[in-house]
Amino acid sequence: MNETVPNLRDLGGTPVEGGVIRTGRLLRSALPLPDDVAPPEIEWPPTVVIDLRSLAETEPEHPLSAPGVTVLNFPLLSALRPGVAPPESLAELYQLMLRTTADHLVEVVDAVASAEDATTLVHCAAGKDRTGVSIAMVLALLGAKRDDIVEDYLATAQHEEQIQARFRRLFGQRSAELPAAYIATPVEAISGVLDTWDEHPGGALGWFHHWGGRPETVDRLRTTLVG
Repeated sequence: MNETVPNLRDLGGTPVEGGVIRTGRLLRSALPLPDDVAPPEIEWPPTVVIDLRSLAETEPEHPLSAPGVTVLNFPLLSALRPGVAPPESLAELYQLMLRTTADHLVEVVDAVASAEDATTLVHCAAGKDRTGVSIAMVLALLGAKRDDIVEDYLATAQHEEQIQARFRRLFGQRSAELPAAYIATPVEAISGVLDTWDEHPGGALGWFHHWGGRPETVDRLRTTLVG
């Protein structure tokens, strides 16, 4: 029996400045597998796949690779390496992401903005941390309310059992080695990210520009996603 893609959801309907995100344009999930299925209301398979995992986590060929599918990889936690102690909390992990791979985060936004008339999937392993920060960046640039960004992040907690089952299937006993704190979806983790952006001159848009994001990218993002 085929499994449903873990932690899959469509960002369609999320209120942003000037409208809502259009259905079938932006999806987020945990790591998909070739035999996964999706609920009938979700566009599947996607035509653009943005994989946020590091090189050591990825396969020689992405599980969703197929003719007509564009797969892009932007490793958002490349600062985590064997022998280097990981941050003790997700809040610290997310700040590490913002400090060390901000350029990749800008590239993610550019890739989403460039996917006109396409269904784009953003995923990592659990679809929670790297994906959560990336989707938060997209929503913040589009003028989504803070509460709506936080609500989307926290929705992952409803899919924890699915995510754990996927990890057991893929990693077996090694899945139990993950720090317990990393399985959670603490509101302070995503709030810390939003605070970092809010405190930057110009807010999220100013932070995006500071790290190389272009104004026309945000315009294109709005054209691609908002209706």
